[in-house]
Amino acid sequence: MADALVCLVWAVGVWVALQLEAGPALRTAALFVHLAALILGLGTVQTIDYYGLLWLLGRRSLRQVLDFTRPLHVLVWSGLTGMVISGAVLGPDLALAATRVKLGLVLLVALNGVHAHALHRSLAEQAGGQVERRLLVRGAMSAVVSQVGWWGAVGIGFLNSQS
Repeated sequence: MADALVCLVWAVGVWVALQLEAGPALRTAALFVHLAALILGLGTVQTIDYYGLLWLLGRRSLRQVLDFTRPLHVLVWSGLTGMVISGAVLGPDLALAATRVKLGLVLLVALNGVHAHALHRSLAEQAGGQVERRLLVRGAMSAVVSQVGWWGAVGIGFLNSQS
């Protein structure tokens, strides 16, 4: 259900981007919101992944990591939502292959977020004992997908802003 909702919101964002012709003042405001949402979302993702790394290095317990990161998910979703809304107002050029790749990365990041939320619950069930290897692999894959998706979208956004 959450996957379908994510896909629907993403599709609506793309549709709005195709329909909306924002003036200079609205584009400037949208750019500010886009950058602020990027800082919020990506900064929180970096924090969550850093805490996961601390756990893997034995510097934090799984319980500490889960307790610390649980409330941070709302910040990631707020940042991502802000970026989708403001990005639609910025009017991405869908004729550019790079823009289409960026939109795909945004969808990938959002779907990975749904997966990460479910993974968080699964890890919480095993926080007192030995964590199953499959959950470790899922966690590592989720972190890699997250980093590639966020940084790929940022890089493409930066390159598109230069043209």
